[in-house]
Amino acid sequence: MDDLRYEGVFFDIGGVLLDLASVRRSHEAFLRRFAEREGYDDVEALVSDWRAALGHHFSSREATRFRSALDGYRLAIDVAATLRESDSTTRQELLSGQKDVLTTVPDESWRPLFEQASDEHVRPTSGAVETVRALDDAGCYLGVISDIDTAEADRMLDRFGLTDRFDRVTTSEAVGRTKPHSAMFEAALADVPVSPERSLYVGDRYDHDMRGGSRAGLTTVAHGGTAAENAADDPDDVVDFAVSDLRELLDIVGVV
Repeated sequence: MDDLRYEGVFFDIGGVLLDLASVRRSHEAFLRRFAEREGYDDVEALVSDWRAALGHHFSSREATRFRSALDGYRLAIDVAATLRESDSTTRQELLSGQKDVLTTVPDESWRPLFEQASDEHVRPTSGAVETVRALDDAGCYLGVISDIDTAEADRMLDRFGLTDRFDRVTTSEAVGRTKPHSAMFEAALADVPVSPERSLYVGDRYDHDMRGGSRAGLTTVAHGGTAAENAADDPDDVVDFAVSDLRELLDIVGVV
């Protein structure tokens, strides 16, 4: 480790280790199977309603307080199922949470389909697995700082064969806050054997990851999303590096 330019690397999951396009494909596959089983003809409307309800679940949370993705998936399928039976005039009220759902879909009725679709479609980003393995083999301290449910983070890392490669996984569910709240970074950096100034944080969101990571004293790396989009102008001067492929981290860290 003494020969490395950076001793630690912390990663976001969604958009960094996890290919978000594959997640969208997974959701579509799940909803198509659910629609086929339930006899719903308009699959596109079901997908649209499910996504709208899920989006509202997250956008309506209070500031940086954590909201569970699992709870969001559960609510979204209940809303989507209710809308198949409801008058069109109640559509916006249901999607915005102003009206209670009439149909409760049991977990055992939708989660096996959801998890099957995830297993089939969810993929890591290009170069993610080999980069994490190379950094671990080089002796880097590796961590995750992600706005995600703990069980979902565990499943993703296990699916990619990376569980044993990370020294610490910090999730919003465990902390109760989402980035850029300082509590997320404080929890991730507490009692670690590496200093923030000699550690990288790789994220895809400018506000959450670049601003939050920079305030915590980490050297930030923009990878995709709004982080990459704002890297050139960088109005807050919070982006230290930008990479289009995670394998570029090896050169930044000094892994040869």
